[in-house]
Amino acid sequence: MAYILCIETSTSICSTALIDDGKVVAARQNNEGNSHATQLTLLIQELFNDSSVIPAISDIDAVAVSCGPGSYTGLRIGVSTAKGICFALDKPLIAISSLAILAWPVVKQNYGSNLDTETWYCPMIDARRMEVYTAMFDQNMVQKRETSADIIDPNSYQDILKRRKVFFFGNGAKKCQDTLTHKNAVFFEDEGPLARNMASLAHDAWQNGRFEDVAYFEPFYLKDFIATTPKRKVL
Repeated sequence: MAYILCIETSTSICSTALIDDGKVVAARQNNEGNSHATQLTLLIQELFNDSSVIPAISDIDAVAVSCGPGSYTGLRIGVSTAKGICFALDKPLIAISSLAILAWPVVKQNYGSNLDTETWYCPMIDARRMEVYTAMFDQNMVQKRETSADIIDPNSYQDILKRRKVFFFGNGAKKCQDTLTHKNAVFFEDEGPLARNMASLAHDAWQNGRFEDVAYFEPFYLKDFIATTPKRKVL
């Protein structure tokens, strides 16, 4: 039995979940956007207030957090909170790719279907303009294309699409639908990366002892943060 607190903050959705041996015990999420700093700790508190399975946060065995890529601010808040809990309770930290979290339920839903077994799954997280954070996975969740920040144009992924069907999904995929028009490009509706979809991935990491160094771990931002200065209004 292993209780793991899961935290996902890589997009505008802020979500938490409590899992027990790979099964979701309780889950909470907030879709308001840009409210992670105020909502995350409240969502965590709600998990333990409403769960009758585990009495207190001190009884968890580990904390799992989405490590990116994704929103710079969201990842920073999620990882900082996870590390704070791990430090305070002396618990191990598990890091999971936000793209793997996004891909897992889509792959699971279509596994064993009549789809060609050569189909790849391409989660996309919006990186503004026509850029996305993305990777590709096969039906066994083996990563087939490295994580990258891609600027999408009509020629994107043509070498892959000529050979196989690719499912595109995530908040970054929506803006690419009119650009990626190859017959093998299939666009799939999804809920976004959520903490409850970390259950199997976090449990597998726990069983295999894949833990991070709490003191030195940092999110996988993929790109440097660029601050912008609002234009001065002319009176």
